[in-house]
Amino acid sequence: MNLEEIKPDKELGIISGILSEFDKKKGVIITTLHKIQEEHGFLPGDVLENMAKKLGLSLAEIYSVASFYKQFHFSPRGKKIVRVCMGTACHVRGASKVVHTLEEQFNVKEGETTEDLKLTLETVGCVGCCGLAPVATVNEDVLGEIGPKKLVSLIDEINKVEE
Repeated sequence: MNLEEIKPDKELGIISGILSEFDKKKGVIITTLHKIQEEHGFLPGDVLENMAKKLGLSLAEIYSVASFYKQFHFSPRGKKIVRVCMGTACHVRGASKVVHTLEEQFNVKEGETTEDLKLTLETVGCVGCCGLAPVATVNEDVLGEIGPKKLVSLIDEINKVEE
């Protein structure tokens, strides 16, 4: 991302006239973090340092905002982000077996990314598809009723990801 593109007045629109310069700079942090992550897939430290300098804010202020929100990440993520639901229905129907199998197959723990960046494995509290338990999302796609066959298909799909 070209940090010259950060324009607090443009990002904040009509309310920019009533905000102090400091408030204007703080007001574009989240939008800018989204743009950086969209471009890089995560928030690289050197880019955040440049952002802090450009906005005249401390790096601690940038990190405090970015670390508050779960959607921001400070390290590269896998091409396939698998989130296994651990809600009650999914747990009862074997979600932990799904997580355990993926951990063993790809040599990662929940919350980690494989070295080849094919997979990031996460757990979530509830996907909202309890009738399809156990459920996982693969990027934005919902995969329900994960039994042995679907799990093998998921593993095959992840293994086919190009590096």
